Amino acid sequence: MRLLQDAAVTGPERRTSLARLTDQWLAGLFERAAARSGVSGAALVAVGGYGRGELSPRSDLDLLLLHDGKASPQEVAALADHLWYPLWDLGLDLDHSVRTLTEARRTARDDLKAQLGLLDARHLAGSPDLTTALRTASFADWREAAPKRLPELHALCLDRADRQGELQYLLEPDLKEARGGLRDVTALRAVAASWLADAPRAGLEDARGCLLDVRDALHLVTGRATDRLALQEQDQVAAALGLLDADTLLRQVYESARTISYAGDVTWREVGRVLRARSVRPSLRGLMSGRSGRAAAKGERSPLAEGVVEHDGEAVLARTARPERDAVLPLRAAAAAAQAGLSLSPHAVRRLATAPAAGAHTVPVWEALEAEGIITRLLPDWERVRCRPQRNAVHRWTVDRHLVETAVRASALTRRVHRPDLLLMAALLHDIGKGWPGDHSVSGETIARDVAARLGFDAKDTDVIATLVRHHLLLIDTATRRDLDDPATVGSVAQVVRSAGTLELLHALTEADALATGPAAWSRWREGLVADLVRRVGGLLAGEPDATTPTPWEPTAEQERLAVEAWRTGEPVLALHTRAEPPMEAPEPPPSGTAPRSAGGNAPTRTPGATGRPDPVEHPESAGPQDSAGPQEPVGVELLIAVPDRPGILPATAGVLAVHRLTVRAADLRVMPLPEELSGTVDQERGGGADPRSEAGPRSATGAGSAAARRPLLLLSWRVAAEYGSLPQAVRLRADLVRALDGTLDIPARLAERERAYARRSRRLQAPPPRVTVAPGGSRSATVIEVRAQDAQGLLYRIGRALEDAGVAVRSAHVSTLGANAVDAFYVTDRDGSPLPPDTATEVAQAVERALK
Repeated sequence: MRLLQDAAVTGPERRTSLARLTDQWLAGLFERAAARSGVSGAALVAVGGYGRGELSPRSDLDLLLLHDGKASPQEVAALADHLWYPLWDLGLDLDHSVRTLTEARRTARDDLKAQLGLLDARHLAGSPDLTTALRTASFADWREAAPKRLPELHALCLDRADRQGELQYLLEPDLKEARGGLRDVTALRAVAASWLADAPRAGLEDARGCLLDVRDALHLVTGRATDRLALQEQDQVAAALGLLDADTLLRQVYESARTISYAGDVTWREVGRVLRARSVRPSLRGLMSGRSGRAAAKGERSPLAEGVVEHDGEAVLARTARPERDAVLPLRAAAAAAQAGLSLSPHAVRRLATAPAAGAHTVPVWEALEAEGIITRLLPDWERVRCRPQRNAVHRWTVDRHLVETAVRASALTRRVHRPDLLLMAALLHDIGKGWPGDHSVSGETIARDVAARLGFDAKDTDVIATLVRHHLLLIDTATRRDLDDPATVGSVAQVVRSAGTLELLHALTEADALATGPAAWSRWREGLVADLVRRVGGLLAGEPDATTPTPWEPTAEQERLAVEAWRTGEPVLALHTRAEPPMEAPEPPPSGTAPRSAGGNAPTRTPGATGRPDPVEHPESAGPQDSAGPQEPVGVELLIAVPDRPGILPATAGVLAVHRLTVRAADLRVMPLPEELSGTVDQERGGGADPRSEAGPRSATGAGSAAARRPLLLLSWRVAAEYGSLPQAVRLRADLVRALDGTLDIPARLAERERAYARRSRRLQAPPPRVTVAPGGSRSATVIEVRAQDAQGLLYRIGRALEDAGVAVRSAHVSTLGANAVDAFYVTDRDGSPLPPDTATEVAQAVERALK
């Protein structure tokens, strides 16, 4: 215990000391047990991680009781009992076995994991000759069986990577099981022990030591034998290791994992090459190729590019290549390898690294160049984003890998644009500014200008690349958070892009960026909104007179039916319908920590003020096969509500849905036109007067409504799903909505009770305070209030209530989510339908912000 509490003893020294103390204790325990049981021909052997002489604070003990088979089974069982029971009594985790040498070898032949454990066998006590015989036999057996067992070991590694993911990109990585973790280092040691191949040694031991140090600190912080570095423990682990913060910790972990992964890639390729060479005799290879045995032995070389050839399944440098005289050779070799679907040979990468300074196959080639420092030499700013974590559950990659993935996605879109080179360069650089403080788009623009100029782009092309990097979020942000029917929205985008060519490139970059982010970042809803925005902006740039004219909306027969009933009764009318949309991509699990927003909080919700646009459905969890003609995936239930306009409808509806634990995935609010079959009735009631909608003022969910007997009708369309359990009945929802509107349902009290129960069950993490601002120039006909806040129960209800109390009318709302952050925009007017004066708008924003604190 003193050793674990001694801050001066850390890392390898502590692990070695802990193993040594454990060795001494177990040796004494074995001697006493052997004397009591009368067994002389036995040895206690450490295997696995303990066999390597290293113990983390909470590691289990892997022990093998080896005996010569001369003692009786009863005597051996007594020896084992005297050994294992004291360990169990102390609560130690124990992985144990009792075998003869023959039994141990037979078990290893049948169990690959057991065979790997024996490669680290280490003598602790008893007969050293038995341990020596075991080690000798184990290594001999392994080397003899390696041609068959190494492919099996590789398959295990690949299967584990599929299940656990890549350590270098996970927000909560498993330090042992994920790809690039400690388990992979053990596999590389086994490959080296086979004598068939060996891993690159540069940095490998340091990377392994880093992961072990982090696991030690994790054990001490949590008091558990865990290998998963959970978010809530990262700050404590960083502090225990003397690091600045959790991001610094993750970056070190990611760099170590990347080193191990790269070593694994190189090693397994070499294993494959060796096994292929061993499977066919040289003379037979010569006959098959129609060449002499000597020529075949040298291997055939096929040209790929200037100075680059294919040899034995890898891209290598030609014999005449001179990296020291050809500054562009690294890029040419990387491009040739990626386009051919090959890996750059380690020897070629090392040659390129010592010289001064395309599709999915780009990623391993890029990682090979990066492992040797070539990327940082060509792009110095890459060092700031290399292995940089992104603490946003929407993002599945680190910053650097996301940039490469975006370029890969963009390469599939090059036939859609007139300048593929500008698209790919912008894709590779669009987030390069995340290595600097402040707005990464602003920093990135400066870096992009410098890089483009150094790479030889002229001034015009450099401006385009810089514009794409500076405004790479413009289309997705505008499409999901602004009213596309507002001419100011389309005009503001057109003013930024200035040309149809830049708009075309920005459209492709937006799609590539979203697809490379993760499954929650792109959907048919977002795709349709962006395409609609691009169409309108393109029309404006082309001088089309009706480019910003709203598309007329026509209600469905179901909506007409609800409107008629609500108009006749003067009360809310509800209907539930199952909805579906074609999926976007192949299924993959959503990133850890993501969740759709509840009706009162965090939902990817779209509430446009007008339609004619694609069905606003946001449900990345339902992703299915990429064929859009395949089966449609359900995205929950559509809740249609037709209700005469009156104050408080938006907060009342959001509150009722939150009370019923309904998750909102999308929403739409509009004013229904007067049904034709009722127009005559209304005219008679009004004495043939004007359309009642003219007396209602702005179309509003929170407006004062008409003073006339027949108020304008609002249609609210919500895409909802139950947080758990089944959906509530429409009758109950309608009854509670009526109660909420007449004030007999105390929504704040119900939500407060829910919040107290939630707080008792979970630990709340510190989040930045909410920020509510007025978007300058957001609209000519309304004031745009932007809300950025942490996801919370009842969030949308509190926002609606605050706007209602401020006496403004909500014309439309655009609600979206990025990870745990709500980013919402509300178009509001005064009661006369005009934008708010600047001072009033600021006061409203401040009131909403106070309501969210």
